[in-house]
Amino acid sequence: MNFFVIKKQTVLLLFLIFITAVSFSVWYMLKAADTVVFNQENSNIREIHLVTGEYKTKLSTGKEIEAYRWDPGTISIEKNEKVRLVIYGVNGESHPFHIEGTSIKGTIKKGQETVIPLTLKKEGTYRLICHAHPDKDHNGPMIAYIVVD
Repeated sequence: MNFFVIKKQTVLLLFLIFITAVSFSVWYMLKAADTVVFNQENSNIREIHLVTGEYKTKLSTGKEIEAYRWDPGTISIEKNEKVRLVIYGVNGESHPFHIEGTSIKGTIKKGQETVIPLTLKKEGTYRLICHAHPDKDHNGPMIAYIVVD
């Protein structure tokens, strides 16, 4: 009879150890899933990525037409928000640009990333305008809209 009592106690102890290990594992996994991972150094600066894109087609006459675009074409930011625009040149050799209403200007080059620090202090819509493609006669307009609320 003592053998069965000892065996029951051993089984009960092993069962409690197993339940404790499973509970700890579940708690640890749930806790780890709640951890937000981001770059601590730049946590107060939001990165927004854009690319240069191109659309091409042929008309029934055989003439090829194309248009260049920023993608995405519209982004929204908060007034006084610190933003880092990261623009990657995919289509087109170069895109000289300026952001209307600011002194920000530069050139996006194919195969390169251009980083633009941006903090806009007034609400409104600012246009990111490519000088190489300002209208349909120049395969545009290549304009993105930065909406500031």
